[in-house]
Formats: sequence, structure tokens, C-alpha cells
Amino acid sequence: MDFDQLATFVYVAKLKSFSRAGQKVFRSQSAVSAQIRQLEQAYRARLLDRSAKSVELTPAGEVLFEYAERLLRLRDESIQVVADRGDVVQGPLVFGANEATCLYLLPDMFADFQRRYPQVHISIYRNFSHKILQRVEDGSVDVGIVTLPIKSPTLKVHHLSRDRLRFMVSSRNPLAHRSKITLEEVAAQPLIFPRTGFTRQVLDKLFRPYRARLRVVMELPSIGMIKRFVAADAGVSFISESFARDQVKAGEVKLLNVEGVDLWRELGLVYRRDRSLPRAAQALIAVIREHKKFPDTATAAASD
Repeated sequence: MDFDQLATFVYVAKLKSFSRAGQKVFRSQSAVSAQIRQLEQAYRARLLDRSAKSVELTPAGEVLFEYAERLLRLRDESIQVVADRGDVVQGPLVFGANEATCLYLLPDMFADFQRRYPQVHISIYRNFSHKILQRVEDGSVDVGIVTLPIKSPTLKVHHLSRDRLRFMVSSRNPLAHRSKITLEEVAAQPLIFPRTGFTRQVLDKLFRPYRARLRVVMELPSIGMIKRFVAADAGVSFISESFARDQVKAGEVKLLNVEGVDLWRELGLVYRRDRSLPRAAQALIAVIREHKKFPDTATAAASD
């Protein structure tokens, strides 16, 4: 039994799939199966029930799963503690953010960080804000960027940015010559909504009075897809202003104000206030806060 086998076992248990676990640990499905067999031989117990549709933990597997997570966490902590004793900032760092934050906010920050601290290995946990908060609180993610507000006495929060949600149309759309539009007019348009997340919740609430006649022609899983479809004039949408900056500059889309509608989203940096952060995490927090130098109305924001 070794840490690689335990890590593979944890991924199989969480993902309920040998093939998806293999993708996470960069091994073939047969190699994953071999690792699980070796682990079952070491513990002399069947750890997983395999079926055609899913993989489930056995009672013995449930017991080992708890220990495996603790052992892996202790291993990572020991690596970090030893790394922190030297003069060089190094070691592993787990960072949490959603997809749009990774695409629109992090690249420049992380490139700067890697230039300064090349011996830090960053692993990004990509998920929705509420999932990131859970991971930060249980200690499996060191630092995260989430949509505000949040209520948690255990977390320290640094405000990073504030971004306006605006109405987006193709430059070919007849509405593109307008600078302002009413919400009633928007409700009559073919709408493209994000499938889930903060913006979807805001839009569902915003259009509740028009629900009976609302026409949502597409529900898409990413900001990138929404921008492409709007640019093609397949529908209209709402988007954080900073996310469409390149498309506006290229003349592909236009952003309009909606009369009486003032929607914003805020981003915050979060970590445990009662936890002694590794030096790598402290250095990353400093770099991110240093990059907080953009005006509120045009800053990048997360898209849950």
C-alpha cells in the first residue's frame, strides 16, 4: 500500500468510475484497476462494488475512505511544513475558483506568481462558489476566490472586485444601435441563459414578472459559449461587463444598459482565519491582492 494507491482509491470513490479516476491520476483504466486490486490485497477486503453503471464503496471501503483522505491530507501537510522551514517559498498549494475566474482573472496573476515563486506547485480545484467554500472550510483547499456575499465566521474575506452585469447583443442585432433598453423589451427577446450559477439565479429573479411569456432559447454551460452564440445573433444575454471586453473591442457584440436595472457581482478572496497558512498560500494571497489595481466597474468577476 502506498500513497499513489490511496489517491487513486479516493478518486474512484468520489467519481464512481475507474476511467474518470484514471484521467485524474493520468493512468489507464487497467492501471487503476491494478492499483485497486493491490490495495484490496493489502487490506484483505473488498473495497469497491463494481457494476455496469457505477462503482460504490463497500462497508470496508467506507472505513478506508475516511482514513485515506486523512492520510493524504497529512502527507500534504508534512510536505508543506518541511518546505516552510527553508528560505525558499515552495511546496504544493491548492487553490479554488470557478471556470470563468480561471479564464478571465487568474492567468496574469498566476503567471506573475510563478515567475516569483517557481518552486510552488499550484493545483486548481474548479467548481461553484459554494463548493469552494466547503473545501476551504474543511481544509482541502488553501485559498479560494468566490462570489460575495458569504456568511462564515471561520473564513477571512478580502474584497477583490465588483463588476456590472449588462445586456449583451450581437452587433448585427437591430437593438445594437440603442444605448438603453427597458426590461420589458428584453423579456420579448430570444434569451440565452447560463445553465446554473449566480448569474442564472439573478436572471430568474429579475424576469420573474415576465415568466409566462419569457422565451429562453438556449441554456449554456459556459461564458465562452454564451458570448459566441450571442455574437452569432442566436439570441441575447446578460454578462459581466469585463467578460465581454474583448468582444466589444472587436465589434462583435454591444453592451446596453437596462432602465431601472442595476446588477452587480462581487468577488472575494477567502481562506480559513483560524488556520496557519503555508508560506506558499501567504505569498499567493499577497500577489492577488497586489493585482487588485483595476477600477471596480471594469474588473474581472467569477461566473458560477
